[in-house]
Amino acid sequence: MSPFVVPTVLCAALLAGGAPAAAGDDPVVIELFTSQGCASCPPADALLAQLADRDDLLPLALHVDYWDYIGWKDRFADPAFTARQKEYARSMGARTVYTPQMVVGGSDQIVGSQPLDLSAAIKAHKGRPDLVSLETAQADGSVRIDAALRPGVGTPEPMLVHLVEYAPSRTVLVLAGENAGHTLTYRNIVQSWRKLAEWDGRAPLTVDTDVTPPAAVIVQLAGQGRVVASARLD
Repeated sequence: MSPFVVPTVLCAALLAGGAPAAAGDDPVVIELFTSQGCASCPPADALLAQLADRDDLLPLALHVDYWDYIGWKDRFADPAFTARQKEYARSMGARTVYTPQMVVGGSDQIVGSQPLDLSAAIKAHKGRPDLVSLETAQADGSVRIDAALRPGVGTPEPMLVHLVEYAPSRTVLVLAGENAGHTLTYRNIVQSWRKLAEWDGRAPLTVDTDVTPPAAVIVQLAGQGRVVASARLD
C-alpha cells in the first residue's frame, strides 16, 4: 500500500459521521502537526482533507519548521506552531514532538495517520458537554465574540480566547527533501493563530477584532488544556 493513500475502509466510519452539527453543538477541534518535509505526513494530510468539509469538526493543519533542515523549507511552517506543539508535549507529559501528530479537543493526542484512533477520539469529545456558550457576529472585516459560562458550570478555570485564520486549500510541488517529486494538496492550513484575550470566566466576555475568513474562534483552558468552545467564521 502506498504511504500516500489513506485506507478507504478505515475512513468509512469517519466519513459516515458527516451530517451537519446539531444546533448549539460546537465543532470538535482537530489540530494536525505536519510538514511538507516529512515522508510520514501525506496520509495524515489526506485524512484531514477528508474531514475538512464536515460541519461537526474543525480540522486545522499546523505546519512545523523542524523538518526544514532536510532540504525543503515548508512554506506554510511557522515557529509559533512548533512552539504550540511543544507546549502540548509539556502539558501531556511527553518528552518529544513528532509528525504527523493530531491533538483532538486540546487534550487527546494520536498518530495523525490512524483513522480508527481519530474516530474514537472524535466520538469521545462529542460526548462531552460544552462548558462555554460562544456567539459570534461578523461585519465588514471584523467580528464580535461573546463568551459566557453555561449554566451549571462550577468554579471557572483560566481560559484563553484564540482567533485562527486559515487557507481552505493549497497545492504544492515539493522539489527536495523526503517528499521530493510529489505534488501535495493541503486543507485548512493555519495562517495565523492569535491570542485575543485571557478570561477567568467569572463574567461574560466580549471581544471585537479584525478577521479574514475563513477563520475560527477557539476557547481553551490555559496551559494548553482542553478546548471548551469553538466556532467557525466563514
